[in-house]
Amino acid sequence: MVGGVPGADVRVSGWTAPISSAGMDEEAAARNELDNTDAGGRVSARDDRPGHASRMEAFRMLAQARAAGEMVALPRMLTGDDRRLHVRQTIREDHRLRIARHNEEAFGKFDKLAGSRFSFFRGTALLFYRDMAGDDAWMPTVLAAGDIHPENFGVMPNADNVPIFGINDYDEVFYTPFTWDLKRGATGFMIAADEIGGYGHGKRCKIARSFVRGYTDRIGRYATDHSEGDSDLREDNSPELIAGLIDSAKSGGRAKWLTKKYYNETATGFKSSKKLVPISSRRDEFQDLIDRYVEQSGITVPERAGSMRVKDVAERRGQGTASLGLVRYYVMIEGPLPDVSDDILLELKQARRSALEGLVPPSEHLVAGNADRVVHGQRVQLVSGDRFYGSIKHRGISFLVRERSWFRDDIDLDDLSFTQWRQYAQICGEVLAQAHALSDEAGLLDHDVEPEIVEAIGFPELFVDDIVRFADGADSLCKRDHQDFRKDHALGAFRRVDLVYR
Repeated sequence: MVGGVPGADVRVSGWTAPISSAGMDEEAAARNELDNTDAGGRVSARDDRPGHASRMEAFRMLAQARAAGEMVALPRMLTGDDRRLHVRQTIREDHRLRIARHNEEAFGKFDKLAGSRFSFFRGTALLFYRDMAGDDAWMPTVLAAGDIHPENFGVMPNADNVPIFGINDYDEVFYTPFTWDLKRGATGFMIAADEIGGYGHGKRCKIARSFVRGYTDRIGRYATDHSEGDSDLREDNSPELIAGLIDSAKSGGRAKWLTKKYYNETATGFKSSKKLVPISSRRDEFQDLIDRYVEQSGITVPERAGSMRVKDVAERRGQGTASLGLVRYYVMIEGPLPDVSDDILLELKQARRSALEGLVPPSEHLVAGNADRVVHGQRVQLVSGDRFYGSIKHRGISFLVRERSWFRDDIDLDDLSFTQWRQYAQICGEVLAQAHALSDEAGLLDHDVEPEIVEAIGFPELFVDDIVRFADGADSLCKRDHQDFRKDHALGAFRRVDLVYR
């Protein structure tokens, strides 16, 4: 039986859920907190304490059965109270450690999800993918980005510190059927075009259709000319909409950006704010960490990074949507110039398991390690990505490392006309096609995947219609889920965890 007692203390029969130390990896902490619970979520006879409920193994079995062709029902078929309870349990399970730690950023995340349906979609990838468990097992496998939506594309630095446009979030990256990225991406465009663009149903479908058509047209080209590895989108080879975004992102310069957002009054380190908490006393600790990171990751240090001397360190709070409540640091690296205009910021972001893990059809292609998996995705899907992109473990936590560039930016969806929405959606579809096509270049695939994708697509118009109809249904389901989430959130449902009793 699954249950618990409301309240922030997460107390049951005099027992308090263990609060894991800051030095533990989220997955290690999960194992520690669930060590009295077996794979099926049952409490072990050796311990009378209730354990945190987990349906991960149940969904793994469901995905395998679905992928094998068995006629099994998926959660997206649930209705009424059954669906509402599934949504509640999934979100609690996905955040059980953050809830048990009384993490105020996690509680802030739930407030953010309640306030916006697009934020709810962005922050509940596990809910979305449990609805797809085992789907499309017959489709060609690619390295999927995992969390495609309109705001996970943007401007970022390549290996030469030149701004490029591409996918900028690989937290959920996983090997899976190519359709999974298309279904989440099309759904994301449908929801964003509703909540941000304010468009009616017909125009939302046209925007989603542009995204899928951009993909199908470009993957067909790659199947014949094999040009996917030629280059990323730069200002000189981008469509006008993206070239304008890159040009705008470059305005201001590094010195102005550092002074406005990060430097303290003397430019000797980070300023203190609600979002930035300097921890200068830990400089030596992070210097050792950065030195180890450079060595272990084989980073070729560019001249602009000087000797990689750590100037200051700060905790970064309140950033992201799905990752709110996870550990994040900013490390200031002193540049070679004496005028403090060229310091570099590195971000260390706690990595966690992909929402797709255990839900995708069985595959021979796996990358071990949370941050290592994310780094693999970036290195495969960007022709020449961020030079500092890498991973390191510290105090048992798996961290993703990347540069916070002064020209990192994404498009302002509020400012787009309907024509520009369609153009942007098409471009994002083309970028995704390039990312998938690179799966057999630097990825784990040992065969030419583009012709297989083209063959699997078959009649393009029928394929596009299938994906858009899926997105339309997922959009409607998300609307109902968000309404139920808001009701549960108002009743305090997400300040507690589900527990399993003997």
